[in-house]
Amino acid sequence: MQFAKDSFFLALQSRLAALNPARTVTVNGTTVPAVLVVENLPPSWAEPQPNTFYIEWGAASVLEGHPGNRPLMSLDAVISYYTLGTVASMVDRGRVLGQLDAELLSVSQPLNTEKRDYSQSPSADLGTSVFWSQLSFLEGKGTGRFWGRVSFPERAKSGVTTEAEMQQDDRVERKVEMTIYFFSEVTLP
Repeated sequence: MQFAKDSFFLALQSRLAALNPARTVTVNGTTVPAVLVVENLPPSWAEPQPNTFYIEWGAASVLEGHPGNRPLMSLDAVISYYTLGTVASMVDRGRVLGQLDAELLSVSQPLNTEKRDYSQSPSADLGTSVFWSQLSFLEGKGTGRFWGRVSFPERAKSGVTTEAEMQQDDRVERKVEMTIYFFSEVTLP
């Protein structure tokens, strides 16, 4: 399953680098295209960065009814991102969120990539593909929950008043769901 995860992630990351080379994030002193996998981040990674796509893996399943000795599997994924806009007044948050939506839609096309083994250098072609469903964009929120952030009414009740705390709550966010499909590396009898 790891080969499928790596192949999907690196396909999106390389496509984003080609589409918008300026969309980057710095992780541990290294600047990379702004597509990250949450489970691959160091435990000390505290705060999600704006204008960055975060992939979180969900449930995996073996699909029934597929002939052959390599089962077809599915893996749920969610990509989360947010923006504070590009100006101090944050009045362009919706426009920037729309740009992020368009970039994610672009880099997800075509809906497949070759499956590779990135545990070696150079990577090795595994002879199959990873493919995924169309993206399902969930409602964006102006003030709401994103990795445990509180909404405006909850913020008012809790007494959150610092500029930094208010700015975190003034983000505009999106979650996108999809399902990834791939053939398992495990051979069944």
